[in-house]
Amino acid sequence: MHVIILGKSAANESSDVKGIIGVIIDSSSRIGQEHAVAINLALEDFYQKNNLSFALHIRSSQGDPLLAVIAARDLINNQKVQAIIGPQTWAETSLVAEVCSQKSIPLLSLADTTPEWAMRKWHFLLQSSPSQIMQMKAIAEIVKSWELYNVSMIYEDGDSSFTEVLSQLSGALTEVGTKLNNVLAIAPLVSSSLFQQLEKLREGQCRVFIVHLSFPLTQHLFETAKKMKMMGEGNVWITTSTFTSLVHSLNPSSISNLKGIIGVKSYMPNLWYQHVNIYHRFWKKFCSENFEEFNCEPGIFAAQAYDVAWIVVQAMRETNQGQGQVLLDKILLSNFTGLSGKIQFTDHKIPPAHTYQIIYVIGRSYKEIGIAVPSISNYKQYVNVIEDRSKNVTSFNGFSLKLFDETVKRLPYHLEYDYFASNDTYDDLVKQVYWKKYDAVVGDVSIVSARYEYASFTQPYTDTGLVMIVPVKSKTRNRTWLFLKPFTMHMWILILVIIFYNGFVVWLIERNHCPELKGPILHQTTTVLWLAFCSMFSLNGGRLHSNLSRLAMVVWLFVALIISETYTANLASMLTVEQFEPTVDSLQKLKKSNATVGCDTGSYCERYLQDALGMNAKNNKPFDSQESYADALKKKEIAAVFIDVPGSKLFLAKHCKGFVQAGPTYKIGGYGFVFPKGSPLLHSVNRALLDISEDGTIRNLENTMLASEECKDISHTDGETTSVSPASFMVLFILTGGTSTIALLSYIFSVNCL
Repeated sequence: MHVIILGKSAANESSDVKGIIGVIIDSSSRIGQEHAVAINLALEDFYQKNNLSFALHIRSSQGDPLLAVIAARDLINNQKVQAIIGPQTWAETSLVAEVCSQKSIPLLSLADTTPEWAMRKWHFLLQSSPSQIMQMKAIAEIVKSWELYNVSMIYEDGDSSFTEVLSQLSGALTEVGTKLNNVLAIAPLVSSSLFQQLEKLREGQCRVFIVHLSFPLTQHLFETAKKMKMMGEGNVWITTSTFTSLVHSLNPSSISNLKGIIGVKSYMPNLWYQHVNIYHRFWKKFCSENFEEFNCEPGIFAAQAYDVAWIVVQAMRETNQGQGQVLLDKILLSNFTGLSGKIQFTDHKIPPAHTYQIIYVIGRSYKEIGIAVPSISNYKQYVNVIEDRSKNVTSFNGFSLKLFDETVKRLPYHLEYDYFASNDTYDDLVKQVYWKKYDAVVGDVSIVSARYEYASFTQPYTDTGLVMIVPVKSKTRNRTWLFLKPFTMHMWILILVIIFYNGFVVWLIERNHCPELKGPILHQTTTVLWLAFCSMFSLNGGRLHSNLSRLAMVVWLFVALIISETYTANLASMLTVEQFEPTVDSLQKLKKSNATVGCDTGSYCERYLQDALGMNAKNNKPFDSQESYADALKKKEIAAVFIDVPGSKLFLAKHCKGFVQAGPTYKIGGYGFVFPKGSPLLHSVNRALLDISEDGTIRNLENTMLASEECKDISHTDGETTSVSPASFMVLFILTGGTSTIALLSYIFSVNCL
């Protein structure tokens, strides 16, 4: 037991003390030790800020529920505390809550699991640390990513919260199509039976173990499992936040026993580092009282205890030493952001954590995620790494990285990660994931079969394929018959048919009125042709005697005018616009001429050209930027460059006038993110990629980050000006043909009537 009165000595405790606070901890546990130091710091900081003193009485239950009850009665009856913070387990809380409710003393429990009914039964009970029960959904997602359908759970015998934990886990596993195959209870005290219990698990078929044990018991479990060689490949160990949240407190030798485990813990924005003074004071105080320097870093439990203590003293100040219901109501109205994040009570509890993060234990340390980013990318729109050596700062930008950031936001758990710049080739980066130097690679990494030997890929997030880019040259062609090119052959035939038809109709109607239209057959035929062609340029209304022939000619002249203007415009375009064609249009020509070709430095392209396309390895020249192979193409140092489809779009957008894509698209997998084989993240990341693809996020990023290059001076490199076909004038042809037919039928009808 110790008593602390901030601002006054214990011997001189007086009415200047604005409140009396009780704390129940387990001083034998790391969590309890963090709680004690953090609550002390909170009261010290409140005194420094507000010049108000509070008496703090701390009791240790040693994790025993009966001792916790005794401590609570002493704090309430003898020390006259107005509120109690703690304990840290539900077994202790369930007994202390009864005592506090009888005396109308607010109890701010720090247990990570409290049943829903408890707050309804004990009005003065508040769950002041977020419930961890929702972490079972995150664990189910990890199991799903491994595509495993049977798991076992190991829990601590006598854990009163296990029923609710088991219910949540079973439901979460059922949702993802996985079965809870076995449930194993471990005695809370270290015993020789643990070896026999683990032996039964090893003999079974299930190789996925979810561990929900206290911190010291989990350590003992893994020490035993390591001796039994159950920590190697083939077994998956997943720990809940009860253990994972304290991994940072272990020394390297202890962590080495945990190699290969996956840990889940709730994510809270730990704001210790924004309060450097508090952080260093905690470190100094905690290390001097408890541990050596290597594991004195404060965790989330310390942050939560600091925030809860601040809530209590703030409420006491605002209620002027109010007690019972008055103090409880003020605490329930608390709403602020502390070291552990936002603190606000709803239905007597802080909402459960819904965001979780994953850690991996590798070697003699633990970490979250280190992601490699290729510095050698030729396409800065996808990956742009800028290293400022003078300030020792590296910045990361680009479509691939922004896309990964957005993808991670959609994961069902929180994932902490850091980017690391790398100058290695893409193949070497993939291998370094296999060698566990990096946990993933984010960048413009092409998905090719040879790399699957070392790692797994997400689904591609870009178009797939490899294309050939070549310079263009002026197209040479025979211009002798160019005057016929504005119209297609069918168009010319239809025009001639309409001309002859309209001429025939006019001749038939006008021949009785005009002697010039009579005579020998040859004379009449030439006259018909003359009428037809002249009508394209003149109505000759004064020489036509019948209104029917005039009607036919008016419509035809209108159509003829449109046709002639279209012909003129199309012919002018063909005469003035320069036509281009690729300098090389096939891979076979490159091989035949033994030409040198370019590709991106460090990419799979060189190997693919040699192995798949049969190019001579000596003729492959790597380039480290778009500008370098653009210059090489212009200087004819290379005949072509082979680029991935995403890169080719950027290149042709920027260098739009002198180059063109030629030949087929060779099917390659596109860009993807790289993860270790069997990574539990892969399934969730693929799902998240689908989500952001379907909701338009990828499209928005493409428009924002990849559409910046615009072609200012587009040259026509895709063939000749299109010849006009009858389809474009079909309505006009029907109009003039129909009008002439109506005039012809009307003339025939009038003649027969006479």
